[in-house]
Amino acid sequence: MIATQAKLVYQLNKYYNERCQARKAAIAKTIREVCKVVSDVLKEVEVQEPRFISSLSEIDARYEGMEVIAPNEFEVVLYLNQMGVFNFVDDGSLPGCAVLKLSDGRKRSMSLWVEFITASGYLSARKIRSRFQTLVAQAVDKCSYRDVVKMVADTSEVKLRIRERYVVQITPAFKCTGIWPRSAAQWPMPHIPWPGPNRVAEVKAEGFNLLSKECYSLTGKQSSAESDAWVLQFGEAENRLLMSGCRKKCLSILKTLRDRHLELPGQPLNNYHMKSLLLYECEKHPRETDWDESCLGDRLNGILLQLISCLQCRRCPHYFLPNLDLFQGKPHSALETAAKQTWRLAREILTNAKSLDKL
Repeated sequence: MIATQAKLVYQLNKYYNERCQARKAAIAKTIREVCKVVSDVLKEVEVQEPRFISSLSEIDARYEGMEVIAPNEFEVVLYLNQMGVFNFVDDGSLPGCAVLKLSDGRKRSMSLWVEFITASGYLSARKIRSRFQTLVAQAVDKCSYRDVVKMVADTSEVKLRIRERYVVQITPAFKCTGIWPRSAAQWPMPHIPWPGPNRVAEVKAEGFNLLSKECYSLTGKQSSAESDAWVLQFGEAENRLLMSGCRKKCLSILKTLRDRHLELPGQPLNNYHMKSLLLYECEKHPRETDWDESCLGDRLNGILLQLISCLQCRRCPHYFLPNLDLFQGKPHSALETAAKQTWRLAREILTNAKSLDKL
């Protein structure tokens, strides 16, 4: 048994060094290419409208502010200034979302975003995005890369297609630090010893983002408060939780397996599903020794089996917002296909570690 386990860990490390590192290098190269174009477009936007200042920055040859959705799909979060005169309201009526309401007695004119405030006092995510979309469309026509970049039509999101190969979504956002959403108040679960009080304090201080984007939990609902709502996002908090042990290596392997074998019609699975299930696996195995390199095979198997279970139940709860289902709106047939494909993958890895050479 131990020999089998050691063999699997050896093969996984080999897979990580060959496949995962090659994936990382290819994505890093793409990011450099894509960021040149996006930075140029955002510079043009800033000239027209100084409230939209690019927060895309290069630090140690890495770009901060860019999220990899898939090897050819990216998201840039553009942080907006000053949210101070608004109250943050997340009463659970819009799963995964919150609204920003003008503080009582505050004058509308005190806000930097005065023209995007609705009659009922909400700062409209949709209105800001609509204005931003117009600015980006104009910037695309003026920028020096106009021959290789164009706007993606038929969406209220701000998306660029670059060199016909890559799609980059640019999402206006507010950074919220020092507060924690009521809808995530159940975290951490009192009976689970992970991640420990110090790390919890760090994560909560890190805060979260409010994104102006279409929220899949609201698909098909058209009430105005909902289209004005902002989507909650916990990227930095999640990354902080995955810092120690073999957690990041495990995530890298999961992403590579997904890109190579679970990129399926209907897009049932993305890298965020993998990250969420990894966080749940951390709760199931709360001790640091459970995340030693020698346990990598066990952790990976646990996550793949949990993924199959979620796909079969057609439900994958968000880690911080368990009322939010990450499979909402996904076609059932696509989830079924993904469950079968994940099962084939898990069985292959479990029964024959050497199969990783071919995966």
